Amino acid sequence: MSQDRIPVHREEIDIRWGDMDALGHVNNTVYFRYCESVRVNWLASIGHGIEEGPIGPVVVNASCTFLAPIVYPERIVIEMFVSNPGRSSFDTWYEIRPAGRPEPLYTEGASRVVWVDHRAGKSVPLPEDVRALLEG
Repeated sequence: MSQDRIPVHREEIDIRWGDMDALGHVNNTVYFRYCESVRVNWLASIGHGIEEGPIGPVVVNASCTFLAPIVYPERIVIEMFVSNPGRSSFDTWYEIRPAGRPEPLYTEGASRVVWVDHRAGKSVPLPEDVRALLEG
């Protein structure tokens, strides 16, 4: 499988005061929400929004490496990349930086998305349009 990461989505988000924790920086759990939001918006943009239905994407793992703290006020940009389409899954990567400048790289994240039949509780092949996009 290809290790080439294809950039697919980019969003800017303003940090909210409530995103911070008692230590004065964005709470670790919020980074996962930022990545989730970008992933859900990308899926919707390609016609696979998160709706009630018998078949769709789920995340089977997620990780973040926290490289520098984000402190309010800040506007960040989250870039999402995809690759490695398998029969029913693909990998995603995320980079979180300040909007308008390349440094610092605040966070690197990753997740694996699997297409599943929710009723059967089993994976199913990726939709052909998703596979075509992932294969470039």
